[in-house]
Formats: sequence, structure tokens, C-alpha cells
Amino acid sequence: KHHFSSSDGVPSDSLEAAKDASTQEKLTDQVMQNPQVLAALQERLENVSHTPSSYIETLPKAVKRRINALKQLQVKCAHIEAKFYEEVHDLERKYAALYQPLFDKRREFITGDVEPTDAESEWHSENEEEDKLAGDVKNKVVIAEKEAATAEEPNPKGIPEFWFTIFRNVDMLSELVQEYDEPILKHLQDIKVKFSDPGQPMSFVLEFHFEPNDYFTNSVLTKTYKMKSEPDKADPFSFEGPEIVDCDGCTIDWKKGKNVTVKTIKKKQKHKGRGTVRTITKQVPNDSFFNFFSPLKASGDGESLDEDSEFTLASDFEIGHFFRERIVPRAVLYFTGEAIEDDDNFEEGEEGEEEELEGDEEGEEDDDVEINPKV
Repeated sequence: KHHFSSSDGVPSDSLEAAKDASTQEKLTDQVMQNPQVLAALQERLENVSHTPSSYIETLPKAVKRRINALKQLQVKCAHIEAKFYEEVHDLERKYAALYQPLFDKRREFITGDVEPTDAESEWHSENEEEDKLAGDVKNKVVIAEKEAATAEEPNPKGIPEFWFTIFRNVDMLSELVQEYDEPILKHLQDIKVKFSDPGQPMSFVLEFHFEPNDYFTNSVLTKTYKMKSEPDKADPFSFEGPEIVDCDGCTIDWKKGKNVTVKTIKKKQKHKGRGTVRTITKQVPNDSFFNFFSPLKASGDGESLDEDSEFTLASDFEIGHFFRERIVPRAVLYFTGEAIEDDDNFEEGEEGEEEELEGDEEGEEDDDVEINPKV
């Protein structure tokens, strides 16, 4: 329904619309006559026209044709780069064999199967001089007490809970470990990285070696990470080197009642006809580090995973990479916490650098931010 005014028989809402349009036109005229507004609009238009893609569109066909030729060269470069990374993988395999005797000795010291010699266990700390001076003063006063304490000091076998302590120290791992996982991880004796054989598809295997325990019969749990080092046909320019594309776990042979990856719940069921109620027990998945060995599979049939699954898979790949690149090669430093401090220093250094650049005019105060070049 329209409401008519008594004056001219024109609908009142039409009059209002006409007034609004007239006011809008006047405002637009006033704005367009303002030189500051015109300058801002001109700058906006210039910025839009200067984007790389819009610039390419303005080029003659002959130039675009040459750009396409450059892209073909770029794809060829990506394929050569892929071959480079394959050779790097061969080199990693070669050096893994050189590291392994040292890692085997590390395992023997951790488990207590071998005791290091005096020469092997000698280590000069950075604060050695200060420690020595302080020690000399104390020794003059408490040497007798010290000898008595040494006699009573326990001497456990090897380095107890070595790998479990690393799990506890590294946030990425401790987030996965539940309280009921802890007693199992205390039986972990070694973690090894095995590279794929020459001529085989690029991959690596993480081996978790456990001593005999009350939880499962496996002596080794494995996780295989499959890698790809070739440009994607659909998007060759995104290639940045080998990437993990999928992973396989293993079957854990749990002893009866010891499977921490499932929990038993009681559920009440009502019979539709008789109305009677019965209680049933049902096993459901349970949060546990040991789900690491039953990984989510990457979709190979072109179907996309949901957002949560994508995140879970990406986290799994990141953890596998971290074991291979950081934890296994530098285990003792993650046990003592020194590697974690180095990681933190590196992150703080990056942030500090940004702050320093921003505060350049005010003078540089934070000169003592230390970035470890080895990280």
C-alpha cells in the first residue's frame, strides 16, 4: 500500500526517494570538487593499475609469448632442482652410515650396557673456571662431607628415562603424551632414522626401540614417511624441495587390557518393544601418543580432506620431520635443554631484529641479542 499526501496525489515514499537522490547528487558534486579527494582517488586508481598482473595484461602479445617461454625454462629449472635434492638424499644416506656407529655407542651409554671411559666422559664446560674457583673454596670447608655424600650417592644404570625426558622437554611432543603414556615411554631405549635404499622411492623410517615391557610385545615400533621430490604437474612453480606426502604406521601388539589408544565405556540401551534396559561396554578411541603409529592417511583419490584432518596430517608430517632433523641427531642437547634454549634464542633474535629496525631512530639498546648461527 502507498500512503498519498493530500497536496499533489504523489506517493510520499516516492517523494522521499527523490529528495534522497537529489541530496546524494549534491554531496557527490561537492566531494568531486574537493582537490584532496580527487588526489586520493587518483592515487588509488594508479595503485590498482600498477599491480604486476594488470601490468602483464597491458603488454603486447609478442612480449607475453616470450614470458611464456621464460615460464617453460622455469619449469625445467624446477625439474633440475628435483634431481639435485635426490642427490642430496643419497648424500644424507651416505653420511647416516657414518653417524650410526656414534649413535650405537650413544645407545649403549644410555642403556648402561657400556660404561664410558674417563677420556670419553671428560667435558669442559663454558663456566669451568668459575666452577673450579668456587669448588676450591667449598672443598676446603666441606671435603669430608662431600666424600660421605659421594659414598651414599646412587649410581643407576645408564641414563634413566633419557628419551622420555626429551618427550617431556619438547613442547611439540609433550602435547601428545598423556599421563598413562608416560610409564610406557620410560621403556623407550632408542630412536633411529633409516633412509630408503638407492633406487627406491624417497622415504625415511623412524624406529622406536623398546625394552621388554608389560604393555606390548613389539621390540620396535615404526613410522614410515613417504616423500616426493618432483614438481607438481598442476603447480610446478610451488616446488621448494622434497616434501612428506604420506605416512604409514605399524600394528602395536598390545597385551591384554594394556591398550592405551582405546578406552572402554559403559552405555545403556533400551529395547524398543519390551522397554527393558541393558548396559553394554564399548571401546572408543582414546587420546594417546601411541596414535602416532596409526596415522591418518593422505587422500590419494583426489578427494579433499576436511580442515581438521588436513591440520592433523600437517602436524604429523611436522613431528616426523622434527624427529629426523633435530631430535635424533642432537638427542643429548634436547635431554639437557640446551637445544631448546638455542631454538628459543633464534626465535627471540628474529623478533628482536624487527624491533631494532623499527626503533632505529631512537637508538639501539638491545645489542646483546644472541643468535646461534648453528640453528
